Amino acid sequence: MSDFLSGFRIGSSGMAAQRARQNTISSNIANINTTRTPEGGPYRRKDVVFEAMPDAKSFGDIMGVNDPKADFNRVQVTDIVHDTKAPILKYEPGHPDANEEGYVAYPNINIMEEMTNMIQATRAYEANVQAVQATKDMALSALEIGR
Repeated sequence: MSDFLSGFRIGSSGMAAQRARQNTISSNIANINTTRTPEGGPYRRKDVVFEAMPDAKSFGDIMGVNDPKADFNRVQVTDIVHDTKAPILKYEPGHPDANEEGYVAYPNINIMEEMTNMIQATRAYEANVQAVQATKDMALSALEIGR
């Protein structure tokens, strides 16, 4: 049963990580024209940083029964970083955020890149859903065998 629980934990960590990625991408798209933020200047594109973390300890690990072959990792969002690319300057002298020369700083966000990232995150999320579903199906089949 602990193998099934590891499968659930790993799959759900992948879903949570991709959900965080989707939220960050959505924020980037929503702020593509934001020229003023509370921090000052235009919105800065954000990106998530994933890291492989050891799977949470099982009951067997706590009791000292370790399986050397069971080196499973789950994914975790460890940071959300701001893009360091320079903003895009557009000449709009009538804009309230224009500088002395009449240029407005816009976020350096490529909508095609964001949409590609969103598709990748959606597919990765769906793959994790399928992995959790397969784990659930195997657990149910194992219970059926035991009847």
